[in-house]
Amino acid sequence: MKKLNLAIIGQGRSGKNIHGKYYRSEDNCYYDVKYVVDADEFRRDVALKIYPGCKVFADYRELFACDDIDLVVNSTYSEMHYAITKDLLLHGKNVLVEKPFARSRYECDELIKIANEKNLTLAVFQQTFLAPFYTFAYDLAKSGKLGEIKQINVRYNGFSRRWDWQTLQKKCAGGVYNTGPHPIGIGLGLLDFDKNAKVIYSKLDTALTSGDSDDYAKILITAPNKPVVDIEITNIDAYSNYNLKILGTKGTFKATPEAYEMTYIKDGENPERPVIETFLQNEAGNPVYCSEKLIKHQENESFNGTAFDVGTAKLYEQIYYKITEGKTMTVTPEMAAAVISVIETVHAANPLPLKY
Repeated sequence: MKKLNLAIIGQGRSGKNIHGKYYRSEDNCYYDVKYVVDADEFRRDVALKIYPGCKVFADYRELFACDDIDLVVNSTYSEMHYAITKDLLLHGKNVLVEKPFARSRYECDELIKIANEKNLTLAVFQQTFLAPFYTFAYDLAKSGKLGEIKQINVRYNGFSRRWDWQTLQKKCAGGVYNTGPHPIGIGLGLLDFDKNAKVIYSKLDTALTSGDSDDYAKILITAPNKPVVDIEITNIDAYSNYNLKILGTKGTFKATPEAYEMTYIKDGENPERPVIETFLQNEAGNPVYCSEKLIKHQENESFNGTAFDVGTAKLYEQIYYKITEGKTMTVTPEMAAAVISVIETVHAANPLPLKY
């Protein structure tokens, strides 16, 4: 198998510790890191050590003269994603861009249009769609085991505070732009990216952040004849013990990226009971509460891997075969653009004061 030559722009936490971890792992049998770009000299020196034989640049535009690049990974600051991705595409490079895809749906659609016109591969690093906990939940929701799905809760919560660039509106940051592509993507995915899906309620606020962007978000999304998706992204929830909960007419599923538990009933084991219009009483004639002991079943199991190992490896594998054989990818730019549509809508409805 011929490896593809890869260039990565940015050696921050994502570029070095997420993408880089994959490049240096046994899962990577598809790419050679040939070029690393970072404005910081120390980070360039580190790259020379961890990717022996690579070349380093301070400016991504130096990549334009390199004809041997098969894929460029754009792992820069969020507000730079659109402009740099556009520049790379216009110079004929296949691009994998970190989330968020861009700041607006218009920017996403423009990048997709350029990639299509130039017959280039454009991918967005939303690897949660390939994480074991998401693919299991998606298949479960469609299986009918939980009955008709009425509500989906997605919680990416914690109790912490930040004071870095990810707290600044001018950096296209905050909880919804930074973390939001994961839970919003999960919600839209479980709605099958219904074109009629819309935000029916949203609220953004600041709580513990030192910056001026959101660290509290509540978003409700639904579509005709589809369940309600209830999304929270907040840094002031000290008691959230799940990331995804699915409520159906036959049971409930609750999961973190590491494990799940589920309680459900089976058809035929709890026959429907006729409605009693008068008061209920026991054998002694005393009033009693309407209750019964349902025959229920319970499951719990751990997942093998998360978005940061299995999901990352699968996404990079799919990009390889997209570039080399034209195969379809699970995570499409159109899916990522739909996520940005929600984020843009929520921010437009909840403008926060600009302080920096």
